[in-house]
Amino acid sequence: MQHERPWLAQYPAGVPAEIDPDAYPSVVAVLEDAIQRFRDRPAFSSFGKVITYAELDELSARFAAYLLGELELKRGDRVAIMMPNCLQHPIATHGILRAGLTVVNVNPLYTARELEHQLVDSGTSAIVVLDNFGHTVQQVIGRTRVRQAITTGLGDMVGGAKGAIMNFVLKHVKKMVPRYELPGAVRFGEALAIGAMQPRPEVRIDAEDTAFLQYTGGTTGTAKGAMLTHRNLVANMEQAAAWVGGNLRPGEEVIITALPLYHIFSLTANGLVFTKFGGLNHLITNPRDMKGFVKELSKTRFTAITGVNTLFNGLLNTPGFDQVDFSSLRLTLGGGMAVQRAVAERWKKTTGCTLVEAYGLTETSPAACINPMDLAEYNGSIGLPIPSTDACIKDEDGNMLPVGEVGELCIKGPQVMKGYWNRPEETAEAIDADGWLHTGDMARMDEKGYFYIVDRKKDMILVSGFNVYPNEIEDVLAGMPGILEVAAVGVPDEKSGEVVKVVVVRKDPSLTAEQVKAYAREQLTGYKRPHVVEFRNELPKTNVGKILRRELRDEAAG
Repeated sequence: MQHERPWLAQYPAGVPAEIDPDAYPSVVAVLEDAIQRFRDRPAFSSFGKVITYAELDELSARFAAYLLGELELKRGDRVAIMMPNCLQHPIATHGILRAGLTVVNVNPLYTARELEHQLVDSGTSAIVVLDNFGHTVQQVIGRTRVRQAITTGLGDMVGGAKGAIMNFVLKHVKKMVPRYELPGAVRFGEALAIGAMQPRPEVRIDAEDTAFLQYTGGTTGTAKGAMLTHRNLVANMEQAAAWVGGNLRPGEEVIITALPLYHIFSLTANGLVFTKFGGLNHLITNPRDMKGFVKELSKTRFTAITGVNTLFNGLLNTPGFDQVDFSSLRLTLGGGMAVQRAVAERWKKTTGCTLVEAYGLTETSPAACINPMDLAEYNGSIGLPIPSTDACIKDEDGNMLPVGEVGELCIKGPQVMKGYWNRPEETAEAIDADGWLHTGDMARMDEKGYFYIVDRKKDMILVSGFNVYPNEIEDVLAGMPGILEVAAVGVPDEKSGEVVKVVVVRKDPSLTAEQVKAYAREQLTGYKRPHVVEFRNELPKTNVGKILRRELRDEAAG
């Protein structure tokens, strides 16, 4: 497979078979090149406030100077970001990278238990957190190595009367900022002011330095940090740029960034690739507010949008979306979960732009396969391996399978992670001796080299593009006094692709489904919580006592 590479014959005109993963020595070098070329162009916008590439340069340099000069962090130290999409996010991200430090992206909706695991596991030294989630940090910070919290309000970077009103309304009217205390915390604006008085950082960054510790369940088990190096990210930027570059106009693109920047898809595709092209990232803080989202789109002449199937489906079913001006839209990229044919066809009919499906993993930075940008219609595949990427289908013994046969999809390329943070054994399980990353997805390849996902090898549940691992759900619910045994599986859902179902054997006969859901609400992020609770007298098991999740899943699928 990797020798034949039949997909090369299908490559769009002008797309090379190989890229140079060492074209830039670091992600920072890509950013600095973009700043030099597009200095006066808008880089990010949020709530009507726009910052240019020159302002991003200045503000991120100040934040880097604060981290190094004031906090005295050392090269390779980890700094967490716990924020939704807002202007502070790219400033903090680029500042951390420019300081030679490692970004640890945190889902701001994490519960205290989930946050503590990530902060402790990563050994994070400092955290930037939006006020709305300060109460969660307060609960765990004393049990971590975090020695500095940097807090900010959603309106802080908007500034002026508008920003002040935003913060007031969120805190006192909408009650969206629970009271919290973080002694010694510094405001983000104060950190920037302190950094402005420090010398501009000059830091040596090596290509193999870890740029991001991006947490994922990987192909097995509990959340762990995928070490994505500067070279990994530079390679993926170059690969994506080679693939989509012919469709983009440097310095003129406006991309809608609704997927959170803490998610690898949005982080790389929007926050990095479009920055390389001098694009404007229009940040959407709360895409769940579909009416507000559509209102925002109606005010913006955008050229590109990325998302998951759930997002596109939600937009299509929101009144007013069909009235949005799509005349400038040239690129719609779907990933994170399977794109449904009905959604893709309706998207094309409504917007006039083909919804192009891509495939990737946190462990591949993330892009591995993308359909051609000039695709006329949805084809049901995840596309072709992008430049400098090999893909193959392997059986359980590691043998490569021929065209048409179903096996595990394996990926090899310069975008594949260095490994899992402090988990050499799990790294060895994921990446074999020949350098192939085992994705855990069952797939097949056709004679032209297009790949099709058939099923998932592991028991992972995919909710709106987010990985949910049954082990975690089961471990949490097993701690509920009224539960004897529990198994978690994914069941089909029209809106989010899948939702979590738990099958419970009761210890307390009076235990109700609502009590189980209430317990889960305290312990798990929204997308991990069970939507369906079923009670049984026993769970199906193997001879050695292992719960047969697949049997439960097959029953639920009916």
